[in-house]
Amino acid sequence: MIEIKVPELAESISEGTISQWLIKVGEKVEKGSSVVELETDKVNLEVIAEYTGMLTKVLKEPGDTVEVGEVIAILEDGIAVQTQPVTEPERPVEEAPKEVENNPVPQAEVERPMERPIASPAARKMARELGIDLRQVQSSDPLLGRIRPHDIRAHVGTQEVKEEPKVEKASPKPAPAQATMNTDKPMERVKMSRRRQTIAKRLVEAQQTAAMLTTFNEVDMSAVMNLRKKRKDMFFEKHGVRLGFMSFFTKAVVAALKQYPLLNAEIQGDELILKKFYDIGIAVAAPEGLVVPVVRDANQKSFADIERDINTLGQKARENALTLKELQGGTFTITNGGVFGSLLSTPILNSPQVGILGMHKIQTRPIAIDEERIENRPMMYIALSYDHRIVDGKEAVGFLVKVKELLEDPESLLLEG
Repeated sequence: MIEIKVPELAESISEGTISQWLIKVGEKVEKGSSVVELETDKVNLEVIAEYTGMLTKVLKEPGDTVEVGEVIAILEDGIAVQTQPVTEPERPVEEAPKEVENNPVPQAEVERPMERPIASPAARKMARELGIDLRQVQSSDPLLGRIRPHDIRAHVGTQEVKEEPKVEKASPKPAPAQATMNTDKPMERVKMSRRRQTIAKRLVEAQQTAAMLTTFNEVDMSAVMNLRKKRKDMFFEKHGVRLGFMSFFTKAVVAALKQYPLLNAEIQGDELILKKFYDIGIAVAAPEGLVVPVVRDANQKSFADIERDINTLGQKARENALTLKELQGGTFTITNGGVFGSLLSTPILNSPQVGILGMHKIQTRPIAIDEERIENRPMMYIALSYDHRIVDGKEAVGFLVKVKELLEDPESLLLEG
């Protein structure tokens, strides 16, 4: 018998959620093949089989939370392995009637080991909180009879319908009330994915732990757009990648960070960590939620290198193929809500970073050139959210003005390196 355990995930990750089993019970598992997919706070990972054998038992179902080192399945080595989990031979079928005939009491003793129902950890936790006996809950799982949280909600709803006066006299529980309210209206209850839960938790933590403020400015994008229009074909032919806006913004951000280093820092206890490298996170909307892959050493890369990295990371994010290394260690973040049509927003810090730049939709607006002339220009609002604990308003405004100046004179970015 070989135990399949949750492997070490990463230094900061101690648990995950079973996303899906890639091998069914009874199927052969080859050494080096993927057995199960785990969803962690940041990425999905596949557990690789270290031995060849037959998968005979699955101990954790999709949706269950598992910890590093926990046994999640059993693998049997050898050819003579049954294709179904061995359950029937374990029951003393012939002996049970004798004990029943002799004495009814031993019958309860015989059945007692089978009284513990199969239930997911989430269901057991919910049952404890609501004071529900799992033996009275009907499972909707026709195969294993495994009790899930929705089975408990259904059980509670049934109890409330049958014994409504008693439930009202007792102290009402929040979960049952939510499960049965507005039953005449169409609703759907969907559990948040682990990644969405993590995103929600970290965004709230960022607002609670940082003194976050946002300052705004606007950029005339005429020069960048004209340069792109003039050079895009030649750029693509030479580098095999299109010249986008993100490389200009990344270059401008790196130059501004060099002038205002506190925005590239981090707070650890009562110390500031001033980072002398520039790993820029680029927020990407992935199917399961926002992720921020990192362009490493952006100060040392050309426009083509940055565009190539961004395209590669964005594609991997959409395919849910990012590694933990590609998501960790960023020093500053850029997010572009403009691709979705956002005209103005206040981005939330990506902790433990202390600065994030928000890009927005380019919109043609009338701009006063001087006292006598007004022209229509492609304008973009930009926003800098920063941690006021270490960054003062003067530095924040100066940083944003620097970014604006560099973008309105993009050739200067070559001089900034």
